[in-house]
Amino acid sequence: ALVPQVASGFVRGVLDKAIDGIGPLPSVAEYAGGRLAAHGGQVEKAVSAAIRSHVSMAGVQGFVTNIGGIALAPATVPANVVGVTLVQCHLAASIAWLRGYDREDPRVRNAILMVMLGKEAVKEMIADRRLPSTPMVIATSPVHDPALDVAIAKSVTGELVGRTLGRRALMLAGKKVPLLGGAVGAGADGFVTYLVGSYAQSELLDRRLSQPSA
Repeated sequence: ALVPQVASGFVRGVLDKAIDGIGPLPSVAEYAGGRLAAHGGQVEKAVSAAIRSHVSMAGVQGFVTNIGGIALAPATVPANVVGVTLVQCHLAASIAWLRGYDREDPRVRNAILMVMLGKEAVKEMIADRRLPSTPMVIATSPVHDPALDVAIAKSVTGELVGRTLGRRALMLAGKKVPLLGGAVGAGADGFVTYLVGSYAQSELLDRRLSQPSA
């Protein structure tokens, strides 16, 4: 198993690269700003467009493998998984940017990583007291809790490993039918990316609407 420091370093390295941009993936500010401009400053239309485009990105295996071909991952994590994770981090961070969150804030970064876990996993972890609250509450909490950083990073890494094993099972099943393996992988990546985007969309409410006026 990965030690906590390695786990934390891996997922946070992926998030850093997703936010700053890498290879064919532009920075979050550049990408989300472009979506906002293309939709006349209408935030929710830009959010919906971001989800659609990232689902498409995740389904293009060559694209995500190209992004994933960077020296970020432990040897046990395939390049494709790194690529899809980058796309999903980029989507969640783009939605956070569009909704008025500071992507450099460690609380917001923790919330973005929590979104990667998915709604059901977060609910279970809150019930088990492995997480204190929802991504929205973490993102807007009065103080940053450094102890959460490692806990969230470990949980996200564990989820990614689980998805990888699940994907391999699907791929092995698909190999019994010609051409199905790639289609299964692409479909699974696109679907999970859609779920990540939908969760970010419902959880990371617009900061500018929720803040009281001065």
